Amino acid sequence: MNPLLKRQLRKYLPEELHSNKDLEVFLDAVSRSYNTSDEQFTMLQRAASISSEELFNSNKQLREESESQKEIIAKLNNVINTLKFYDLKGNNNIEGQDSLELVDFIEHQTIEIIEINKQKDKLVLNLERQNKELNEYAHMVSHDLKSPLQSIDALTAWIKEDFSALLGEAGNEVVNLIRENVEKMDTIIQGILEYSTIGKAEKVFYDIDLNVLIDDILVTIENPYDVRISIPTKLPSIKGDQHRLELLFYNLLSNAIKFNDKKSDGLVVINYTNRTKYWEFSITDNGKGIEKQYFDKIFIAFQKLENDYKSTGIGLSIVKKIIETYEGEIWLKSIPNVETTFYFTIKK
Repeated sequence: MNPLLKRQLRKYLPEELHSNKDLEVFLDAVSRSYNTSDEQFTMLQRAASISSEELFNSNKQLREESESQKEIIAKLNNVINTLKFYDLKGNNNIEGQDSLELVDFIEHQTIEIIEINKQKDKLVLNLERQNKELNEYAHMVSHDLKSPLQSIDALTAWIKEDFSALLGEAGNEVVNLIRENVEKMDTIIQGILEYSTIGKAEKVFYDIDLNVLIDDILVTIENPYDVRISIPTKLPSIKGDQHRLELLFYNLLSNAIKFNDKKSDGLVVINYTNRTKYWEFSITDNGKGIEKQYFDKIFIAFQKLENDYKSTGIGLSIVKKIIETYEGEIWLKSIPNVETTFYFTIKK
C-alpha cells in the first residue's frame, strides 16, 4: 500500500478493525486504485508538459524562419531596385558585377525560400501529428483514471455507512480526506478531458445571449464571500457555441472570485467594447493581482502560482485554447494587491 495511506490508516483505525476481512478488501482496493491513478496521472502531466514545450519550441522556430524569410525578401527587393535604377539590359556591368550574377543571386535566394517553406510545412505537419497523438493519449488515460476513482469513491461511501461508529471521529476524518482527494482528482481529469477535446468539437456557431449565459453561470459558481459581480452595461449577443463560451466565462469568473482576498469588499467587473472585426471583453477584479513575470506562466497547464489544494491549474489553459478556437487573443494587466484585468477578443 502507498506509505502515506498505510501510515494514516494505521494511525486512526480502531484496533478492532485491524483483523476485519471486509476492511482488508477495501484497503487493498484503495491501494491498487491509488497506485494506478498516481502513475497514470504522472504520465498525463508529463504528456501535457511535453505538449506545451513542443508548442513553444515549434512556435519559436516558426518565428525565426519567418524573420529569415523577411530578410531574404528585403535582399530581393534591393536587387530589384538596383536593376530598376541602372535599367540593365544585356550584359551591362554594375561596378564590375555582371547582371547575370544578379540573376544567379535571385535564383539562389528563390531556391532558399522554397526550401525554408518546405521545412516549415514539414514542421507544422509534424506538430499537428504530435498534438493529435498527445490529445488522444490524454483522452485515453483520463478515461482509464475514472474507473479506479469511482471504485475508491464507492468503497469509501460504503465503509462510512457501515463502519462509521467503529471508525470514530479520527477515522471518519481520514475517510473524508480520501473522498476529498478523489473529488479533486476527478475535477482535474474532467479539466484534462475538456482541454484535450475543446479544439476538436464541431464548430457550429449560433447566437448566444451573454446576459443569459452569465446569469446561469453565477447561479452555479462557488462564491463563499459573496464577491460582487458588476456588469455596467448590457452584454451583447454574439456568434458562438454554448459549451465553449460557458467554459470560457466560468473559468475567468471563478478565478477572479477564488483569488480575491478582499472578501466582503470583493468586486468583479465584466465589460466589453464593440470593435470593427471582433468583440473585446474584459474581466477586472480587485484581488491579489499577479506579478508581471508570471503573465505567461499562468496559461500553461498545471502551472499554479499558489499551492492551492482545490486548484487544478488547468482552467486558464482551457480559456486560452477556447479563445484561439474563436481566432482571438488574451492578455492581462495587473497591479499587485490592487486589481487584475483579463482582456480577450472573439472574432465576429
